Order: sequence, then C-alpha cells, then structure tokens
Amino acid sequence: MASSEYKSLSLDEHVYSLDAEESEFLKQWTGISDDAELKNHILTKQREAYAVAPYPCIRGFGFTKLKISRLFPYKQLLQLQREKPKAILLDIGCCFGNDIRKAVADGWPASQALGTDIEKELWDIGYTIYKDSPETFPVPFIVGDAFSPSHLDVIAPWAAPPSSPAPDLKTLTSLNPLRGHVSAIHASSLFHLFTEEDQARLAARLAGLLSHESGSMIFGQHVGQPVTGNRVDPFKSGGGTMFCYNPEDWEKLWEGVFSQSGVKVAVRGELNEVPREDQPPEAEGKQSWRFTWSVTRL
Repeated sequence: MASSEYKSLSLDEHVYSLDAEESEFLKQWTGISDDAELKNHILTKQREAYAVAPYPCIRGFGFTKLKISRLFPYKQLLQLQREKPKAILLDIGCCFGNDIRKAVADGWPASQALGTDIEKELWDIGYTIYKDSPETFPVPFIVGDAFSPSHLDVIAPWAAPPSSPAPDLKTLTSLNPLRGHVSAIHASSLFHLFTEEDQARLAARLAGLLSHESGSMIFGQHVGQPVTGNRVDPFKSGGGTMFCYNPEDWEKLWEGVFSQSGVKVAVRGELNEVPREDQPPEAEGKQSWRFTWSVTRL
C-alpha cells in the first residue's frame, strides 16, 4: 500500500513511552545510556522516517516496542530455531528491522534471517536508529512488492521438499528462490493494509514460501475486529477503510489456502481490545482491536 494513502498528521512526543525492557534494549543496541539523549534520538529519527512514509506505526513509535517478543508464538519461534539450527526466518513488511533485531538479540542467527519491504529507505533509516550497519548487523534485506511475480510468485504450498537447496540469503534479489525453504515468517502490521481479496492473495504467497516440515510457521499481529468486514480507518485520507478479520474467519482463510495441497495447519488467534492514544482527533473513541495469530504446519 502506498504511504500516500495516509494522512500526514502532526507528531505528538507525549505518545513516546518506553517500559524498562524497551529502554534497556534500545540503550544496549544504540549505545545511548542517557534517557533524555535516547528520547531526543528517537524523536529525531521518527520525524525523519515520518517524512518518508507517514505510517501510523511510525507516528505511534511502534518501532520502539518489542512487539515480536510479546506475541504468543514467539516462544514457539525460538524453540523452532533450537530444534532446527538452519531454519530461516523471514520478516515481511519489516520496516526499520526492529523485530529482526530483537530476534537476533534473543539468539536467532543473523545469517539465517532476512527482511523484506517495499520501502528500502525505511530499512536504511533503521541503521541510523539503532546505530549499526550492514557490517555489524549483517541481516540481508530485499526490497520488493509481495504482489509482484518477479519478487514473489504464487505457488501451491509444498507437500514435499523442493528439489533445490536453500539459497545463500546474501545473494538473493527476490523471494522466489526461497519458496519452500522458509521455516518461520513474521508478518505484523501488514495484512490489514490490504483489501479482503489482496489479503487472500498475500496469504497464498506466504504459504508457498513456507517449508514443508512440520512446525513451520507464519505469525504476526494486526488490526482485527469481532465481526469480519470493513471499518473506517481514521488514519487514511478521504474516509478510507480497512478490512479486518475475526479469528474464526481468519482460520478459514488459512485452512483454505493450505488445503489445496492437502496440508493440515493449526491456526490460533487472540483478539484483544486495546487503547490507542495515537488516534487522530476525529477518530471515534480511543480503542482498537489487536489480533495476534499463528499458522503452524502439522
């Protein structure tokens, strides 16, 4: 989705808030130990990034949150890596790369992780946020549109291993050579950007990336709601809408995607109502529904 569809709203530094764990993580990664200096650094980088892409997650300091580690599938992800040391982790819609950095900090090998997004400039800003570089943080990044066949073409879920070996992640220019080789895919704040039809198309593409092995997983978090359908998105220009799933219909979507290859999956979902202090003034209320989910091959 083009960032131009979103309103460029004024930034509010009062939304900035770090808990102890988030503060410690950012201090260790950036080398900035002073609270005031760290806040000034984050505010500066937020302004820089918001000028590039006025996404709500940037305005709301989502990149300072340890989101991936607070999702219920995260323990399963780390256990997967312990059991399969060569497992590949893909973060799609990775933005600055904050979630990959957290996974690497918690033990996922940088050589077995990969980020992809349609906005390369945001990934590059990530180096300046976290004060690292491609040399000190050697996780590869591929820029590309997940709906472009040249980047990620659709293929049926794998019922058997691919005939080709897993590629060297550093040599990739698209995701296509990875089809059938990815053990874990993290996709947060992504699906709700698209229409119902495009969410189904994206699910099919991600399913084709996933390894045939039992335990391979796709997981993430995005906006949901109790009744599947469109809702007004207060962050979009011109009264735009967002298509949101409930857990029951989300399960049906993924079961349908994998059933074409006779593959069984376990789909879990948790829908929670949460406050959103970064909502624009015209929004109806300050609440939103946060949907955390996982899809695991059996």
